[in-house]
Amino acid sequence: MKTIWTIIRKIIRCFTLLLGISLLSFVLLKASPVDPVMASVNYDTTLSEEQYNAIAEYYGLNEPPVTQYLLWIKNFIHGDFGTSLVHREPVIEVIKARAGASALLMGVSWILSGILGFALGTIAAFHQGKLFDRFVKWFSYLQATVPTFWIGLIFLLIFAVQLRWFPIGISSPIGVLSENVTFMDRLRHLILPAFTLSVLGIANVTLHTREKMIDVLHSEYVTFAKARGENSWQIFKNHALRNAIVPAITIHFSYFGELFGGSVLAEEVFSYPGLGSTLTEAGLKSDTPLLLAIVMIGAVFVFCGNMTADILNGFLVFAPGCFQQPLGVEQQFHCQVLLF
Repeated sequence: MKTIWTIIRKIIRCFTLLLGISLLSFVLLKASPVDPVMASVNYDTTLSEEQYNAIAEYYGLNEPPVTQYLLWIKNFIHGDFGTSLVHREPVIEVIKARAGASALLMGVSWILSGILGFALGTIAAFHQGKLFDRFVKWFSYLQATVPTFWIGLIFLLIFAVQLRWFPIGISSPIGVLSENVTFMDRLRHLILPAFTLSVLGIANVTLHTREKMIDVLHSEYVTFAKARGENSWQIFKNHALRNAIVPAITIHFSYFGELFGGSVLAEEVFSYPGLGSTLTEAGLKSDTPLLLAIVMIGAVFVFCGNMTADILNGFLVFAPGCFQQPLGVEQQFHCQVLLF
């Protein structure tokens, strides 16, 4: 019964979150000095007043702001995201065309940051106090303070302009039809944006994993394992891995909010055609239906990540025995005999 009420509370929280975010975004857009009608025609100064009014009436922009918002809420509940003023096609079609690229970028970055962060944190913990450990801590603190767009620009300057190892941007070669783009072409265009975005999450996972690994390595059951003659690999495989990987995954799920926000900057730097660059375009041109739809998708994405992290945290709190190996009385006795 308690679990059901918890789920209901989370669902209510999700709906209130979406309502608040949509209202705030709508108010900010209406306060923007950008004229959506003029932006939809690329600021064509030859537009007559009759044409201006016809476009405003077609998109419902001649209605009071409150009426516009309530109408958008009504249509959104029924699955109608509206029509994009910039692209002049249904918003859902624009999102379908761009969502795949963003999902690939964020998915690869999320996996890459998790693997690299866990590996660096683990190695640093096993070499605590040594040169590599100090370098990893310094590198992690640097990652946490450097903005994503700055890292992207540095990667562009080094690997794309100077070394010419990777293309400057775009998700596929310029001038090549989509059906002729190979997997290797897409991979080469994905590497720099994905690595730039993954830098956001590496520092958190690295530092968290390092601290957790150090706690495990200083525990009694690891001391007993060392006394039995287990080497570092056996200790990692049999004891440290299961105690550190689940908390690392938990904190990595809570990184979803930074992942979505970072994708906006990464896609802009690399001209990557995903939802992040589309969101920026919609904001600059006051495309209300398109911007609100992407903002809602992003809010749901972040909420699901945080909820997953909460579920994993709860699982760890109420089932700690599944992931730890405390010493029994007999093991403690044998450990003391072996050590002393």
